[in-house]
Amino acid sequence: MSALHPDLKRVILSTEEIQTRVKEIARQIEHDYADAERVILIGILKGAFIFLADLSRELNIPHTVDFMSVSSYGDAAVSNGAVRLILDLRKPIKNEHVIIVEDIVDTGSTLQYLYNTLKLRKPASLRTCSLFQKKRESKDVPIDYKGFELPDVWVVGYGLDYADTHRTLPYVAELRAEVYE
Repeated sequence: MSALHPDLKRVILSTEEIQTRVKEIARQIEHDYADAERVILIGILKGAFIFLADLSRELNIPHTVDFMSVSSYGDAAVSNGAVRLILDLRKPIKNEHVIIVEDIVDTGSTLQYLYNTLKLRKPASLRTCSLFQKKRESKDVPIDYKGFELPDVWVVGYGLDYADTHRTLPYVAELRAEVYE
């Protein structure tokens, strides 16, 4: 790996660690849905697109991909807890097996909103998958497939961003505090 960008303090998870865990999550999903006709993976934009792409390529069961986009932060660094739908699904999910694919669960507000919203649409099953979860108090939201717990610091890379920067790094790194303060 080349020298770290000046905005970054340290690497928290390497590319190899992330790819290994993505493969493990894919195997868990394949096991749980071995008898399903198909699974719909719903990626939450923008952050989950890299994880979703890698996860989807690893899955060896019939599946399709759709996207949703919600806003909970706006332009502020701290969420006020309000979540609003920006982009909805293209097709109904009634009687379908659905997995919400998130990049990170921080407070849990976004995932709780998505879970409750999609549950009302009567899928055959509804599970959640997040590659990252912050080590802090969050809403009681079930995360069926979880990759890593992260420290309560600002992290970027592998879909995670700061003001739309550093999202495409192949690893996860801590952002220097002076960048966002």
